Amino acid sequence: MRSGRVLAMLVVAVFGVAAFLGFRGELTLPGSGPVGEVAAIAQAPPPVPLDPVLVAGQVQPALVNIEVDASPLGIAAAGSGIVLTEDGQILTSHHVIKGAEQLKVTDIGNGLVYEATVLGYDSTADIALLSLAGASGLTAARLGTSADLRIRQDVLAIGDAGGDGGEPTAVAGPITDLDAAIVAMNSADMSRKSLRGMVEIAAPVVGGQSGGALADGTGAVVGVITAASGERSPAELESRPANGYAVPIDTALRIVDQIRSGIPTDTVHIGPTATLGVQIVDAHPTAGARVTWAFYGQPARQAGITDGDVITAVDGTTVTTAKALSAAINIRKPADLVRLEITTPDGTTRTVEVVLATGTPN
Repeated sequence: MRSGRVLAMLVVAVFGVAAFLGFRGELTLPGSGPVGEVAAIAQAPPPVPLDPVLVAGQVQPALVNIEVDASPLGIAAAGSGIVLTEDGQILTSHHVIKGAEQLKVTDIGNGLVYEATVLGYDSTADIALLSLAGASGLTAARLGTSADLRIRQDVLAIGDAGGDGGEPTAVAGPITDLDAAIVAMNSADMSRKSLRGMVEIAAPVVGGQSGGALADGTGAVVGVITAASGERSPAELESRPANGYAVPIDTALRIVDQIRSGIPTDTVHIGPTATLGVQIVDAHPTAGARVTWAFYGQPARQAGITDGDVITAVDGTTVTTAKALSAAINIRKPADLVRLEITTPDGTTRTVEVVLATGTPN
C-alpha cells in the first residue's frame, strides 16, 4: 500500500431527518383514509428476512475494488463499485473517483484487473459510471428497487472496507431513515457536500465501502453506499451508534440512464472532464464567479485571466454565481472554445477566448 493512500469515504458532519421518523405512508392514522386503504397496508407482505452470509455470497461476485491514482493531489485512494453489465459498466460513488488520473479496477468475480474510464458522473448526487476496458462475461448485480424499502427493514452494506483489494466486508443493520439529509466531508480532500434523500442504516459502514452495494434480503442491490457517521471506538458506539448512508438505487439508475443517453445536464457530466483551471467563489457585491486562483499552465491563466478577475458570462450567457459557471463548463468538453466575459478588479471589462483543457472528474 503506497504512502498517502486513503480509503474513499464521505464522513457525516451533520444529518437531519427529512420526514417524520422516515415513515412514507406506512402508518395510517384513524380516520385518515378509507378502510380499504388501511387493510391494503396491513396486508403488505413483509420484507424477506436477511441472512447476512447468504446475501453477501450472492452480491460479492458482482462487486469490484477500485484503486485511484490522483497524482496531482499526491494520494492514492481505494473504494468499491457495482457491476451493472457483463461488458464492464460499473456503478460507484463520485467521490471515489474524484480527482482520478488513473483508475484500476479488480473484479471480485473473476479476479482480473482492468483499466477504467469515466463515462459520466453527477457530483451533486455522488454517483459515477465507469467502463472497464476489454471486459466481458462479468457477473452483473441483480438490481432491486428502493421504492419498496421500509423503516426497520434489515439490509446489508458490502464493499472493500479494508481498501486492500481483498474480499469485500459486509455489515448488516436496520433502515432508520428513508429520506435523510446529511452534510458529509470527503476524507480525501476535506471538501464538504450536502446530500438529500439518503437511505440511513444503523450499521458501522467504514472507509473503502463507498461505492459498494446496499442489498436487501433477496440479494438485490437497493442502494449505493456513500457515507458513514465516522469510525468509532467500542465505547463511543455504546453512546452513539454508527450509521451508514446510501444513495437509493432508483436515484442512481436515473443518473446512469442520463449518462447513457449522452446528453449532459447542469449536474450530469458526460465523458472526459473539461476545465478552465481556476478556483472560484461567488463574486460580492457584484454578480459572477470571482477567480481566487488561476493555475499555472492551465487555460485561464494562459488566456490572461488572473486572480481577482470576475467571470460574468460564458458564450453570451450570464453567469451570476460560481455554481452557475461550474454548470456552464460541466456541459462542455475538452478542446471546446468558450468566450468569457471578464470584469477586472478595477472595473474594466473584456472578452477572452479560452480553449478548455482536460481535467479530472471533479
